[in-house]
Amino acid sequence: MSAPNEVARPVVGSPHPIRVLVVDDSAYMRFTITKGLTDAGDITVVGTGRDGKEALELIPRLQPDVVTLDVEMPRLDGLSTLREIMARFPRPVVMLSSLTAEGTTETVQALTLGAVDFVAKPETRANMGAVMGEVVAKVRGAAHARVGSRWPAPVHAHVLPEHREPSAAAAAKAVRARRTQDKVVIVGASTGGPRALNAVFQDWPGNLPAAVLIVQHMPAGFTHSLADRLNSLSPLSIKEAEPGDALEVGRGLVAPGGFHMTIDDHEHIALNQNPPVQGVRPAVDVTMASVAQHFGAAVVGVVLTGMGHDGTTGATLIRNGGGRIIAEAEATSVVWGMPRSVIEAGQADVVAPLNEVAAAVRKLVGGE
Repeated sequence: MSAPNEVARPVVGSPHPIRVLVVDDSAYMRFTITKGLTDAGDITVVGTGRDGKEALELIPRLQPDVVTLDVEMPRLDGLSTLREIMARFPRPVVMLSSLTAEGTTETVQALTLGAVDFVAKPETRANMGAVMGEVVAKVRGAAHARVGSRWPAPVHAHVLPEHREPSAAAAAKAVRARRTQDKVVIVGASTGGPRALNAVFQDWPGNLPAAVLIVQHMPAGFTHSLADRLNSLSPLSIKEAEPGDALEVGRGLVAPGGFHMTIDDHEHIALNQNPPVQGVRPAVDVTMASVAQHFGAAVVGVVLTGMGHDGTTGATLIRNGGGRIIAEAEATSVVWGMPRSVIEAGQADVVAPLNEVAAAVRKLVGGE
């Protein structure tokens, strides 16, 4: 069932152009984004707004399929605007973010509040044309995303600042060395993933005898903020992975943006910048293949929302090694691409809606 305010979205192969509202306080950005989207051919910009207040006035009148929304705006900023959109006119939103520490933190918060995706703004105007292809691709992807009552309630966790010292609360979380009998859980996600990860890890069993690896398709600079946010709400101690990190029970390690994450012969984290797999780096398939090779039947893989097929090859390798796979159900997936691919390949042992994923992990791993 759709949310009361939810409007029909274009479907794959629809002859109707994607209707977009562009919201940015910069006239240059509004012009550039509008021209880039219009030139794509299958997208129509139905209006532009200078700030969040204008956006909230235009959305019910123009009924855009997708909104592009700047994070930093006067009068009503991007995060406040996003909260209102999700509450009053739920629909796919693509955020435009700066690469500053504050910008990356706010972007991750936006993704957990309901934004489907984001594009990092270039540091100079001269480079804006180079990222317009990414804007077009993400608007197209967002047009097929499910936004509304299927999504979990927003998680209102404290967002920790960048480059912080470990807090007393984080230090108090139970972390111990992994033993041979302990499991390794690998969780992979793409579009819609930050919000899904928030929902899963706030419910994560605190005493689960498993080391946890997390792969979210996200560029460099943003995964540190994602790890901080997950750490702020989860019983796990979660951080961005570094070379040489040991796999520990009670610890979650997030693959850094721009790096594939694997396991070395000493069962420690190794990072590399080998070519993208399935068009992405980090790739879920790469990490799954590595843990399957090292830990065999001790692996539990989880594939959450996302476009494409990343995770299907890895899930196959995990199951061939005696491990188990959980795939997110269609009903709660923002984009039912990655989990669907795993399910259709016959590699899912459990298909679970988002609110049951943590419990499914506990069942497959077992308790201490």
